[in-house]
Amino acid sequence: MPQYILALDQGTTSSRAILFDRKGRIVAQAQKEFTQFFPKPGWVEHDPQEIWSTQAGVAAEATVKAGQNGRSIAALGITNQRETVVVWNRKTGKPVYNAIVWQDRRTAAFCDQLRTEGREEGIREKTGLLLDAYFSASKVRWILDNVRGARRKAEAGQLAFGTIDSWLIWNFTQGELHITDVSNASRTMLFNIHTLQWDDELLALFDIPRSMLPEVRSSSEVYGHTKTTVFASKIPLAGIAGDQQAALFGQHCSEPGMVKSTYGTGCFLLMNTGTTPVPSRNKLLTTVAWQLNGQVHYALEGSIFMAGAVVQWVRDNLGIIKTAAEIEALARQVSGTGGVYFVPAFAGLGAPHWDPYARGTLLGMSRATTAAHIARASLEAIAFQTMDVLEAMKTDSGLPIAELRVDGGASANNLLMQFQADILHTTVIRPRILESTALGAAYLAGLAVGYWASPDDIQSTGQLGKVFKPKAGLTATTEGIDGWHRAVRAVRAWSQDG
Repeated sequence: MPQYILALDQGTTSSRAILFDRKGRIVAQAQKEFTQFFPKPGWVEHDPQEIWSTQAGVAAEATVKAGQNGRSIAALGITNQRETVVVWNRKTGKPVYNAIVWQDRRTAAFCDQLRTEGREEGIREKTGLLLDAYFSASKVRWILDNVRGARRKAEAGQLAFGTIDSWLIWNFTQGELHITDVSNASRTMLFNIHTLQWDDELLALFDIPRSMLPEVRSSSEVYGHTKTTVFASKIPLAGIAGDQQAALFGQHCSEPGMVKSTYGTGCFLLMNTGTTPVPSRNKLLTTVAWQLNGQVHYALEGSIFMAGAVVQWVRDNLGIIKTAAEIEALARQVSGTGGVYFVPAFAGLGAPHWDPYARGTLLGMSRATTAAHIARASLEAIAFQTMDVLEAMKTDSGLPIAELRVDGGASANNLLMQFQADILHTTVIRPRILESTALGAAYLAGLAVGYWASPDDIQSTGQLGKVFKPKAGLTATTEGIDGWHRAVRAVRAWSQDG
């Protein structure tokens, strides 16, 4: 019977499952979107039970599509939206509140308070993270302080906390395993990335009982086996990584200085910095990339909150396109933006600015501005934000960037990728299979069970697709970069004046 690796990719807007063969090819896949809740401005929530049901459902669907059953799956790897938190009752397995999503800003004022108290530098030294509502710690604290009885139950050891990987594994093992991996732990703001341990001082600062926390494991090992009826037989759970770290691994960025950018809901750039964490002087994050065979790799990361979500907004809120794919054709109707700039700071600005109070702004419009100009400005905004982060990475690491490896839904847009290469003056490489995140989870799981013999073995799966070379001597590109920086300054001035 042929064997496959099943990767579960639990994202911000959908749950997906993909079966891969030994050559890294997709055998079958399934996807299901789930509900986004916005209870108040700046608040974003998911229903954890819906996340579990959709993820279990697509896992079963993909397996059936391939005409396979559980016995043909050599291992299961999980990759997930990071920082999003679930708190649940250990006895009943039921969440005490909705999942608070990484995009959620409700704890920004609390983070500001900690910053005023001078806590940011100490937090950054231990965790590699900037003090921001983006990360898990303040979200967990909010649940304990605002859900009736939650803190009392947590202090009595009755509640469990986890990022989405922990929640899924708890359900797949019917409560047998409460674990996470080092990459997800490093996003909570409770984990010391130097000692690779939960930090008592940080737990005290955020008032979170240690009893709530999952056990931290490596990114590639056999943790246990599934116990649910989703599959016909038990399957080894063997790989875990946060979605961006999984994409870095899936893109074969195994050497220091290699960079990938995932154009998903947000846009996330990671640079492998090897076995040494590199502190950032430019408001990037220092994070754990993965732990494999006892060896920890670190990365520099820049997070852009709005990438593919910009296209969704143009589709759903402006209504000038019917499907996301139509934006490229619309943008190609014009040769430039006509002086229009779009700074899509709907949830604040991420790296390298970290301005939580900035808001989305269109600048430079005139009576001549058309839907095509706005469409093109929307795509260019994604590329400009990526450029800003890469410049910060080069400065922090001291390493040149010879190429940028890209993946995620928006990387299928040829206009965007060519513009990206042009403004970076760097080659952009898009793999044959865009599912780098799921592929990374599959690689980690497969290595743990010997499906692939070694990291060198997975290199032979070769995923090279389309290469975008920068066009030389584009004066308009230089002018566009200057205009973008001016637009960002305007948006930040607006947020600071407010």
